[in-house]
Amino acid sequence: MNTLNCTQSITPYERDVFAWANEQAAFIRAGRFELLDLENIAEEILDVGKSEQNELANRMAILLMHLIKWEFQPHFRGNSWATTIRNQRKAILKRLKNTPSLKPKIYDAEWMEEVWDDAMEKASGETGIGVDKFPEVCPWDMNDVLQEGWLP
Repeated sequence: MNTLNCTQSITPYERDVFAWANEQAAFIRAGRFELLDLENIAEEILDVGKSEQNELANRMAILLMHLIKWEFQPHFRGNSWATTIRNQRKAILKRLKNTPSLKPKIYDAEWMEEVWDDAMEKASGETGIGVDKFPEVCPWDMNDVLQEGWLP
């Protein structure tokens, strides 16, 4: 029987990313730059940016979902929704303050389209209202959406 030997060398990055990150930090602190895994370091740095952007998108979708529910289900309005709206606004504004390069995202039509679609899907799932009943694009100005106390 002829079998191929498919063993591959697993890199420290693939084996244990946490241990790898600690090792890379130690190399930097020791000035051992020749030992750095630059390709994977670059990928991890990009992933941090993507993670920040995804966190913003998720919080924005949750905020918009609750604003949709607020507008489309006035008979269910309550402290829970108001608290979620307030908390998501605060978290978004804090994220934008700490990562100001993300602010243009909330005015980017393509990015907002994805966030709005996510918000509508979430709102539809929680309310039972069909997505087709909601506006195709976010009807609210982002400055209003992020304004403390503003509600549709």
